[in-house]
Order: sequence, then C-alpha cells, then structure tokens
Amino acid sequence: MARPIYVRFETPADVADKVLQLAQLASETGKVRVGTNEVTKSSERAEAKLVIMAEDVDPVEILAHVPMLCEEKRIPYLYVPKKQRLGQSVGLSKAAASVAVVEPGEGKGLLEELSQTFSSLKK
Repeated sequence: MARPIYVRFETPADVADKVLQLAQLASETGKVRVGTNEVTKSSERAEAKLVIMAEDVDPVEILAHVPMLCEEKRIPYLYVPKKQRLGQSVGLSKAAASVAVVEPGEGKGLLEELSQTFSSLKK
C-alpha cells in the first residue's frame, strides 16, 4: 500500500512505540490536545511541542495540511501506524487521527529524545 500524502517519512516501529508512550505519559501527567482541529489550533498558536499523526486516516485530506503547518512553525512531528492505538494511548475509547503534546509532564526526556529522532528521520 502506498503511503498517504501527508506521511513525509518512514517512522520505525520502535520509534512509534516511544511516541505512543510519550502520548500516554503526557495525557496522564501533562497536557495534550486530541483531534485534528485541536492539533491545528495548538500548532498555529505554537503551543504544541510535538505533533503525532496516525498513518491510517481516511480520508487523507483530514491531515494533509498538518505537516506543512508544523514545518512552518518549527514543530517536530512523528507518525504512528494506527489511529485506534493513538486514541487509546491518550485515554480515549475512540480512534484519534492526531494528537498534539502541549505539556509533556513526566515525558520531558522522552520528548527531547523524539525531537532529535524527528530531525534525523526527516533528512
């Protein structure tokens, strides 16, 4: 299957697991925004420290603008394979297309590590 238009680079499985771990930590001890509308708002306001997007979103147009917005605002972004797991990691029973980490809480070190990973993956 071809990658959706908004997926700009491959995210290794171990990195995706760390991303989900950070989403869970941030939702429990910090602050996250869930859903593409909230992610867009927090990115436009430059509040987001990291944006997480699911690769299996349909229709793809929902997330098409997010990577460009993140690059414009210099916000790192990473992908996870499944929107269902992304939703579960932030405590929802439903799927989530995208999540913005606003305050990492206890995941501060993990956020810094993933920001470095983003820089190396994007090249």
